Amino acid sequence: MRGVRSWLVAAAAAAMVVALPGAASATDGFAPLDRPGPALSVPKAQLNAALSCNGPLTGLTKDPVLLVPGTTVTPEPNFSWNYERAFTAMGIRWCAVTLPFDATGDIQVAAEYVVHSLRTMNRKSGREVDVVGWSQGGMVPRWALRFWPDTRTTVDDVVGLSPSNHGTVLSDVTCGDCNPAFHQQASQSQFLRALNSGAETFAGIDYTVAYTRLDEVVVPNAGPTPSSALRTGQGRIANIALQDVCPTNTAEHFAIGSFDAVGFAIVADALAHPGPAVRTRIPVTTCAQLYQPGVNPATFATDFAGLVTYAGNPAGNAPDVPEEPPLKPYVFARR
Repeated sequence: MRGVRSWLVAAAAAAMVVALPGAASATDGFAPLDRPGPALSVPKAQLNAALSCNGPLTGLTKDPVLLVPGTTVTPEPNFSWNYERAFTAMGIRWCAVTLPFDATGDIQVAAEYVVHSLRTMNRKSGREVDVVGWSQGGMVPRWALRFWPDTRTTVDDVVGLSPSNHGTVLSDVTCGDCNPAFHQQASQSQFLRALNSGAETFAGIDYTVAYTRLDEVVVPNAGPTPSSALRTGQGRIANIALQDVCPTNTAEHFAIGSFDAVGFAIVADALAHPGPAVRTRIPVTTCAQLYQPGVNPATFATDFAGLVTYAGNPAGNAPDVPEEPPLKPYVFARR
């Protein structure tokens, strides 16, 4: 499999597979929830180089936002023409993290970049960090929170736009040889069993999931148990379908992560209030907006095409492998 498009080709067959793995009981052989995380294996210089911000992190009056891109893309095609512009206009300091191999490598390694970003932003700003991510970018911060407990005190909100919290059955169907991240986001992967072991959320953190029932990549998101949704743990959770706000909303996976006004309104509501987003606070007038703040209508077609084209281009992706990477020793109860 060479790109996101391979997921789409298998959509019809995969739609027949609807089983989702539940959260494991207790920790099911995985590390205790409070065990300190391991030392980071990625050199610090690489971690530092992967984080870019729109200004200094000192003297802030609002929590800074960490933007985490989706699988097969970097922050540039994902966020530069939408969220970065909008947050800058709103006076929000943001940083974006570039994950290795366009976020197609081992997600366990990608999570180290998120761990370092959270620690760095919290230390420099003296404030908690709000995390906003699309697709894998809305899920991988949860691996950081699960296996590096110190990061839980650095985070206020985790907001995912169609995050792959329980994976996608498309990868179950299509993955023979796939890049590591596609294997790990298959709904039956060992990676996701570990991620969702013990608890999906943690006390003191607000979790908002915005998803679309028309998602063609994170599947199934249309039924009573959407793959993106979070269900367990002590964090405060809101799972909001775009169609519950605006019944005629037609956003699919790429739209919710880049230009959909309802998705952005859910993100903005979560960041502006204590607790997760509240569906009834989203103005009904949002349903009539063609684009979210930050999007330039004059360049929208080119910008959106650039995102989709970049996502479908295998250049820069991790090499395909026959199975998911083995879980790291720190993931298990005994190491």
